[in-house]
Formats: sequence, C-alpha cells, structure tokens
Amino acid sequence: MRRRVDGWYRTAGGLRQASVRSRSTAAAVIVVAVALMIGAVALLLLLQRALITEVSDAAEGRVSDVARQVSSSGTAGLGRELAETTRASQLVQVIDPAGRIVAASSSRVDNTPLTDLRPPAGALLRAEVGEMPLLDDDHSFLIVAQGAAYQGTTYTVVVASSVETQRQTVATVAQYLAIGFPVLLIVVGIAGWLMIGQALRPVERIRSRVQGIGSRDLTERVPVPATRDEIARLAVTMNEMLDRLETGQATQRRFVADASHELRSPLATLTAALEVVGADTTGKAWRELGKVMETETERMRHLVEDLLLLAKADDTGIRMRPTDVDLDDLVEAEIHRLRSSKPELTVKSDVHPVRVTGDPARLSQVLRNLVDNAARAAHSTVRLTTSEQNGAAIITVEDDGDGIPEADRLRVFERFVRLDTSRSRASGGSGLGLSIAREITRAHHGTITLTSSPIGGTTATVTLPPAVDVN
Repeated sequence: MRRRVDGWYRTAGGLRQASVRSRSTAAAVIVVAVALMIGAVALLLLLQRALITEVSDAAEGRVSDVARQVSSSGTAGLGRELAETTRASQLVQVIDPAGRIVAASSSRVDNTPLTDLRPPAGALLRAEVGEMPLLDDDHSFLIVAQGAAYQGTTYTVVVASSVETQRQTVATVAQYLAIGFPVLLIVVGIAGWLMIGQALRPVERIRSRVQGIGSRDLTERVPVPATRDEIARLAVTMNEMLDRLETGQATQRRFVADASHELRSPLATLTAALEVVGADTTGKAWRELGKVMETETERMRHLVEDLLLLAKADDTGIRMRPTDVDLDDLVEAEIHRLRSSKPELTVKSDVHPVRVTGDPARLSQVLRNLVDNAARAAHSTVRLTTSEQNGAAIITVEDDGDGIPEADRLRVFERFVRLDTSRSRASGGSGLGLSIAREITRAHHGTITLTSSPIGGTTATVTLPPAVDVN
C-alpha cells in the first residue's frame, strides 16, 4: 500500500517520487495529442472549404452558361439539351415568372422548384446552406440561381450541386484521423518511453553507484557518459563532490589521529607521575613531580583550546569581536615578552603606527604563534616590523634559523605538520600554531605567507585590510 505525500509516494521502502520517465512520457503524449487535435480540426476546415469552393465555382459556371443560352435562344428545346449536357451531380431548372418549370435536366425536378430565389436579370443569388455545408446533414445540395431575360420575360435558372461526395470525403478523412490518432499517440508514447529511458539510463547508473558508496570508502567514482551533455556534467560534478568528501574525510581522520597522538604523550606523563606519587608515602615524589604535572597539564590545556578553535573555524567560522586595533601596540607587547622569556635571543624591531579593525585577542594570538615559531627556529636573532603599504597593514616576523624549504611553505600551514629542523615535539610545538594563525587571518580577510628572510631564515608576512568604522 502506498500513499501520496507532496508529489512523493510513501511505500514500505520509504519515499519514492513518481517516475520522471512516466511523467515525461505522459507530458509528451498530451502535447502531441493537443497538437494533433488542433491540426485535425484545421485540416477538416480547410478541406471542406476547398471542396465547397470547387462545387460552388462549378455551379456558378454552369448557371452562367445556361443563363446565357436562355437569354440568346429562349427555352425551346432546352430541356432535352440540359438532360444531355448536365453532369450527374448537378440538377438544373429553368423557371418562368409564374413559377412554372419550363426546362429541367431530370424528370426528378420537373414539377417542383428547388428554391424560392428569384433574382433579377443578370443577378446571381445563393441559397443559404449553413456555415459548414459538408458537416451539416440538413443540406444535400448547394443551390445558385441567376436571372436571364428573353424577349421581355425574366426566367430564373437554378443549378443545384450535390455535396454528398464532398461530405463523404470529409467524413472519410475524419474517420482515418480518428483511427490514426490513437495509433500515433501509442507510437509517440512508446518512442518517448524508450528514448527517455535511454536518456535516463546514465542517471540510474550514477544513482546506483552513489547508493553503493559508503562512508567508509569514498574512493569509488560514478561513471561519466561520453555524451558531453547535462548528465555528463552532473557525473563530473558528483565526482568532484566525492573528491572533496574524500579529502575532507582523510583530513578529519588525520586530524583525529594526530590529536590523539598529541594527547597521548602528556597523558602518559601524567599517568606515570600519578603512579609514582601514589606509591610514595613520604610525599617527596609529589613535591618533585608537581612541576612536571603542572607543565603537562598546561600543555594539554593549550592543545585542547587549539583543537576547539580549529573545530569552530571548520564549523561556523571563528567568532570575532571587531574593534579598532593598534597593531604596533600588539607587536611591542610581543617584543617585550620575547626579550624577557628568551634573553639569549637578539630581538630587533622596526615598528610604525598601524591601525586595523579586528579582534585584538585573536590578532595577538596570531602574533604570539608566529613569534614563538620564529623563536624556536632562530639561531640568535628575531626581527619584528610593522608598516603600511597601499592602505594595507603589514606585519613581518623574521628569524635567522635554517629556514623552511620552498616546497614546504604551504604544507606547514596544515594541522600537526612539523619540519624536522624547527618543529619537533621536543621543542614544544603541537603543529597547530600556523594553522590557527592562518584561520584567524582569514577571518580578518587577510593573508599570511612565508618567504625567505634577508637575515637567513624565514619571514612570515601578515597582510590585513585597513581599519573601517565599526560604530
């Protein structure tokens, strides 16, 4: 049992839409039927008009010939001549002014006049036989009458032309059309069904293949027909979507695996420390391992916060609290922090006043991540600068370390990516700093790039749009 729901049919297997093939075939049959009906009516009308015109022209020609003969020779011997020269489909009468028939082409019409029409000499009149004589059964003849004068007497010449043959012709054509229409519609329906089925067969193959693709394996692709039409473009689009899904799934799995791996190390450290503390009854182990546990806990907290930030960036985007931000103040704060935390490094600066619109906490996080990376990579020197170029704010963070190979300058923005020389776990990095910096910069409609540094290492350049009125 099935029930229709908003154009869909609910069956035991769920919702199923009415067949596109059947609906398209029905639409084609209906359109052809309407076109055939209009064409048939037009054909019958034109055919009957042509036939009636032919009969009318023949009748007018005949009545004119007889009228001229009457006007020139009178009615003597006219009856015998009319009987010999009149075709079987016509009847001819010559009527005097008193209404008597003085000549006729057949004995069938030599007693009663065919019409009451009495035109004057030289005039031609028609009997009213309806608007569609061939489709009107009340009139079997088309009648024309013309006046003819002879020796002061006006006679009426009447010609009645049968329209039965023409009526039968139209009826036969209508009968053939009535028989041919259903046959033609059946042929159109079958041809439409087969052609639409042929056109939709690639769609069904695509549907079947997509139905068989599970979330565990996104490596399969749908077949692309060689027709280069809309269906082929649909298949290409489906494969591109599957490519994106496969890439996203691989990224997600790698992200989960890397996150698990990152969390395993501090958890193992904390577990081992707790076991040692639990086995020590003197309390000495707690005092010795407290600092270690505090460090590992802080490391886990930062890692979880970074993971949550990236998850939000993937889901709804990083939420910002825009306001006017003086980048030079943020950079000066990072310079002071770096000099106090890394006294062994030489921190150089070239800071100029620059203002942008953004979230100061997030922009500070970008600077801190870039400065921390530079400090870990630097041999002895880190340099920070701010400037303004073509209305855009520019921040650069440089180091004199070993640098990042050009082939890896885009890859290092991926999550949990470390380079052997400067981004190992031993140095304290989680591999998320540059990823977070890029997401925050994008949220501010800016860009971040890595290039070679004039002082020997890497230059991180952040470009941000100028300040706008946020009020």
